[in-house]
Amino acid sequence: MWLTAANQITLLRIVLIIPFVLCMVEANHSSFPTTCRYLALGIFIVMAVSDAIDGYLARVKKQATRLGAFLDPMADKLLIVCACILLASQRFAAPGFQLPLEVVILILGKDVLVCLGFITIYFMTGQIRIAPVWAGKLATFLQLVMVASILVGPEMSRCLPVWSMWVQICWWAVGVVAALTAAIYIYTGLRYIGQFEQQGRQGNTNIDDKK
Repeated sequence: MWLTAANQITLLRIVLIIPFVLCMVEANHSSFPTTCRYLALGIFIVMAVSDAIDGYLARVKKQATRLGAFLDPMADKLLIVCACILLASQRFAAPGFQLPLEVVILILGKDVLVCLGFITIYFMTGQIRIAPVWAGKLATFLQLVMVASILVGPEMSRCLPVWSMWVQICWWAVGVVAALTAAIYIYTGLRYIGQFEQQGRQGNTNIDDKK
């Protein structure tokens, strides 16, 4: 069955992006801004937990599929991209915790480079290669922590004055790891293309030797 339980959870995560965005949009434009923001946080947490669950099902329960390998990172990227764009906007940002544009550029730039690398590898090798690296997993985790920290920021900063500093640390940690992840993906992608071309040359040499 191609639509496994893990894939169904991943699809649910993608669908939940819609109410998440709606809650974020209404957070600063409704009579209950805090309620809308915490609804968005609740949906965000559900999506983060479901990400761990579908990963568990894929690895431990042997439900990994090529569709899931494609949809899972796409769901993560769609969620983070939507959250970062909204949190960087003066109109939709959490009060006092607007995400710096530089951090958004680093996050989106990393995702754009990964997508371009995926396309380049496919056209150069004819193969679909999805190979997550440890830095990518760390980047996703830090991004989830950052978004959650921002969403509770206005209330937490009243109780813990150091919360603003914690959020800023999250911002720049996410930016640095995003840049590092992009560099690692570029390196591994170039290395894979080089190995593919070398194997191709060796294959042609073996054919010529047999003639």
